[in-house]
Amino acid sequence: MVRLSPPRSRSVLRLVCCSVVTALLGLVGAGAQAQDIRGGAMPAAVAPAVAGARGMVVAQERLAATIGRDVLAKGGNAVDAAVATGFALAVTYPRAGNLGGGGFMVIHRVKENDDIALDYRETAPAAATRNMFLGPDGKPDNAKSRDSALGIGVPGTVAGLALALQKYGSGKFTLADILQPAIALARDGFVIADDTADTLPDWHKRLARWPATQKIFSRADGTSLQGGDKLVQHDLAATLGAIADQGPNGFYQGEVAEKLARGISDAGGIITPADLKAYQPVLRAPLRGTYRGYDIVAMPLPSSGGTVLIESLNILEGFQLRELPQGSAASLHLLIEAMKRGYADRARYLGDPAFVDAPLAALLSKDYATKQRAGIDPDRATPWTDALPALPPREGENTTHYSVVDADGNAVSNTYTLNFSYGLGLVADGTGVLLNNELDDFTAAPGASNAFGLVGFEANLPGPGKRPLSSMSPTLVLKNGRVVLVTGSPGGSRIISTTLQVIVDVLDYNMDIAAAVAAPRLHHQWLPDEVRIEHGFPEAVIAALRAKGHVVVAPLGQTSANSIFVAKDGVRGAPDPRTRGAAAVAE
Repeated sequence: MVRLSPPRSRSVLRLVCCSVVTALLGLVGAGAQAQDIRGGAMPAAVAPAVAGARGMVVAQERLAATIGRDVLAKGGNAVDAAVATGFALAVTYPRAGNLGGGGFMVIHRVKENDDIALDYRETAPAAATRNMFLGPDGKPDNAKSRDSALGIGVPGTVAGLALALQKYGSGKFTLADILQPAIALARDGFVIADDTADTLPDWHKRLARWPATQKIFSRADGTSLQGGDKLVQHDLAATLGAIADQGPNGFYQGEVAEKLARGISDAGGIITPADLKAYQPVLRAPLRGTYRGYDIVAMPLPSSGGTVLIESLNILEGFQLRELPQGSAASLHLLIEAMKRGYADRARYLGDPAFVDAPLAALLSKDYATKQRAGIDPDRATPWTDALPALPPREGENTTHYSVVDADGNAVSNTYTLNFSYGLGLVADGTGVLLNNELDDFTAAPGASNAFGLVGFEANLPGPGKRPLSSMSPTLVLKNGRVVLVTGSPGGSRIISTTLQVIVDVLDYNMDIAAAVAAPRLHHQWLPDEVRIEHGFPEAVIAALRAKGHVVVAPLGQTSANSIFVAKDGVRGAPDPRTRGAAAVAE
């Protein structure tokens, strides 16, 4: 067990200082991938929330959200709809929807009065080593984890979604039933529009490195498919058909598994058929916290999201935020300082719970939050060195989040990812499956950072069978046992801070869900010691933050908090306006 203790050694600070330049480069690189409305510009006006009398699906792509809604309309529950949406997004939203990645799902069931956390995060293959992402000089080689097949983790999405349907679905649909709309879309194709039309040309050069990928996402002349073109994915339809016929074994064993392993090996990766066959999702007890009389149900490790979120809320609970105007420098300063402390603890303590005994009871306690809160000066920014409360024990730009509520009040918050947009960009020939570069979420060396500037230590080094630490934060908020808010976001390191701000805006400021989702957001992750912001904050507020000592920079980078608020008279769905084509579809 790691103990929380106040001293700091100079050697530790030197180690962390060495990571600052890497962290800065990592976050700037990630932020530079999205410069327009997806990465920081705010819409001119906030569209009203979509109202529904019964169920709702809110996702980053309309075709997939509609498929989920149709399952609800046929008598399916929230889990049925979530699984259908997830498989459909693998076809219609290749940027982040996936079969070749992994994620987390948080479920609330009304009749059973329980909450479930489903971990289908990718795992490192058996041949992984702690030094696998170091160069000959012993220093982190970012290209190995981000741009090569060594960065591919064993995919978990197929096993995770299938397990969710098997254990928590309504029983009215087989896996084959759920997969039919996705198979049809892959086989027959659909017209590229919205966010895919915006992003695919930008990422085409990276995708075109791999011949199998280029065949799918290119025109006959080798240039990128564009908005208005039809995307047909015959191999993906066949892979989905194998899953429909054989269940998860159709993906993790047999012909598809052999093709996946061969494609990864030919590209220089180390995943074998045995790694695929051995993959298992994990059912975990959700993390639970409270905030101003509400229950927070969040994802446990290896997601860092629930821990950092609840720790940050515990800190904020001791401040009277409602007495400070929403979006004011005084209010934002407290948010920043809470984030800074939560992310500092993330870097030091958190990792795969099968390998690391993190001090969660201490980190999530109200007493610890009181001590953290005491170090916050309402008038001055805390230097990053002073946000380091204890000795160290020795994250994708693209992800996608969707929220589902059914007529009975059952709810699903699901976040899954390929890490970067379109993952590694590699499609294993004959499968149609875009593969992740998720192992970049490991720490290559103590004190190093990933592509989003997140610094890590020993707890998150690579190892065989290990799950990399994640920021994905699918979250449910309940009042008296009833779900009132379903939220989460993509955005790498920005996921947790986005989820935090949606919750604060709804619970502290009573904001309409659409306004809360659309409100400009900011982010601080301890290192680099800077506040990332979206456009939309008044210059006077930015100047006031700088006067308190904060380094304020733009852009923030991509986030998309597709959320649902459950009122007594129905549900309100808020697709995030930062993603063109995000949709709330009511039953």
